[in-house]
Amino acid sequence: MKSAVETVDPTKVKLTVEVTYDELKPSIDHAYQHIGSQVTVPGFRKGKVPPRIIDQRVGRGAVLEHAINDGMQSFYSDAVRENALRPLGQPDIEITQVPDLTDTTTSLHFTAEVEVRPEVEIPALDTLSVTVDDVEVSDEDVQGRLDALRERFGTLVGVDRPAEEGDFVVLDLTATVDGEQVDSVSGVSYQIGSGNMLEGLDEALTGLSAGETTTFTAPLAGGEHEGEQADISVTATTVKQRDLPAADDDFAQLASEFDTLDELTADLREQAAGSKTSNQAVQARDGLLEKLLAAVEIPVPAGVVEAEVHRHLESEGRLEDDEHRAEVTEQAQTALRNQILLDTLAEKLEVRVDQNELLEYLVSASRQYGMDPNTFIKTVDEQGQVPAMVAEVARSKALALALRQVAVTDGQGNAVDLSEFIGSDEDDAVQDADADDVEDEVVADDDAAEDVVVEDAGTDAAAKA
Repeated sequence: MKSAVETVDPTKVKLTVEVTYDELKPSIDHAYQHIGSQVTVPGFRKGKVPPRIIDQRVGRGAVLEHAINDGMQSFYSDAVRENALRPLGQPDIEITQVPDLTDTTTSLHFTAEVEVRPEVEIPALDTLSVTVDDVEVSDEDVQGRLDALRERFGTLVGVDRPAEEGDFVVLDLTATVDGEQVDSVSGVSYQIGSGNMLEGLDEALTGLSAGETTTFTAPLAGGEHEGEQADISVTATTVKQRDLPAADDDFAQLASEFDTLDELTADLREQAAGSKTSNQAVQARDGLLEKLLAAVEIPVPAGVVEAEVHRHLESEGRLEDDEHRAEVTEQAQTALRNQILLDTLAEKLEVRVDQNELLEYLVSASRQYGMDPNTFIKTVDEQGQVPAMVAEVARSKALALALRQVAVTDGQGNAVDLSEFIGSDEDDAVQDADADDVEDEVVADDDAAEDVVVEDAGTDAAAKA
């Protein structure tokens, strides 16, 4: 098979491919076999109809249509690999010449335009630096953790006063749109300040005593009338405050494995320090990503973005919402730009993903979806999403590996050791010796080259046969 590639623009290429008759022959044989098993010809058993009879009864055009569609995915994928392309979307394929089934010197010619990952030049990592917050644990940090622990063991007690921030209110609520009631709830417990129900509810409940009612206007957060302005009537049936247990040795023994409050607070201080250290790693990662994005010009394939935006809006039933379309488009462009950068970085750093890393990622993802890990992994595999998952692990790992080469300092200019979170080259050497790599470890969106459909290929083939 011969192929050549032409750059249309930084994010699109045009492949010109020639498939010889001999290379197409297995697909032609399969086409005759498949069609022969479907047609009924007097004097012949199904599956035993000779090719010349199929040509007479069905036509060579139908045979070519079947053969070309059967082999196109393989031909296209081979051309992509031969030219080391990284497709990001589905190809637009046009057949320019079909072979003559009676002439083995003829061949199949087609072109394929496809958006690809653009070439990006990553700056030298050892020239970059990022700054993170200092690890300073204040008494307020420790007190905040202690209070949060006390709240877990607190009790709700009814109060005879207007509701305040942090109080729990048992409420009844009705919503009307244009005078028609569209929703109602009763006996719901809501904490003022949590902000997880309706916009404006916190303000409406603040100052309300048990038995009092107030009204306000707010957009509905869900249901058939989601987003529509509604008149809300809310009644506070009960106002409760959370009484916290005293912070003493008895509480330390109740809430932890420690015998004294001093031991508990010392442990909470260590937890706060560990959390801040972990936050340094997150800050360093995000800071490095921002630096790389600022240093590199990344053209974004417009077709890939448009396809993602359409899919997203269609799933929400908001294809005509131009304002939301602009918002989703910006989000899709940002996500794709990040993906292109990290895929390039992973390739530059020769990132390798082993089975344990992939399994750990899949188990973690299953928890986010609330699924059994085995069921989740089986579903991912059946949907052909394993390469995409491998690519996600590679992107995350690429940032961690890159951080080893970047100068990371705190606000005082002191070097920050992130090896606990990003590992070390020595750790990798041991890991690589003990674990097998996942095939195609850093190839993102492999399924972009799958399920290639050649529209009207049969019509063209029939016309040219």
